[in-house]
Amino acid sequence: MRKVIIFACLMAILLVPLVVAAVEKAPRITDREIVERLTRLEEGQKALNKRFDDVNRRIDDLRAEMNGRFNTLQWMFGFFITISLLILGFVLRMQWQMQRRQTRLEATLSTHKDELAFFKNLIEKLLPPKGIL
Repeated sequence: MRKVIIFACLMAILLVPLVVAAVEKAPRITDREIVERLTRLEEGQKALNKRFDDVNRRIDDLRAEMNGRFNTLQWMFGFFITISLLILGFVLRMQWQMQRRQTRLEATLSTHKDELAFFKNLIEKLLPPKGIL
C-alpha cells in the first residue's frame, strides 16, 4: 500500500508541471478595448441584420412575383381546358348528328330499295311475255 501512495505522489509531482504548462496565459485587455470590441460586434450585428432584412425583402418580392405568374399560368391552363372541352363537345355533337342522319338515310334507302323491288316485280308481272309481241 505504501508503494502505491509513493507512486501516486511521484506521478502527481511529475504531471503537475505539464498541466500548468498547457495553460496559455492571455494578455490583459483593458476595459476600453473590451468596449471597442463590443461596439464593433454590435455594428457588425446591425450590418448583418440589415443584410438579412434585404434578403428577406428580395425573397418576399420573388414570392409575390412567382405567385402572380402561377396565378396567370393557372388561369391560362383553366382557359385551355375550357376551350378544349368546348371543342370536344362540339365535335361529339356533330358526330352524333351525323350518325343520326346516316341512320335515317339508311332507313330511307332501305325503304326505297324495297319499293323499287316491288315496282320492278310488278312491272315484270304486267309486261306480256317476250314471244308475244
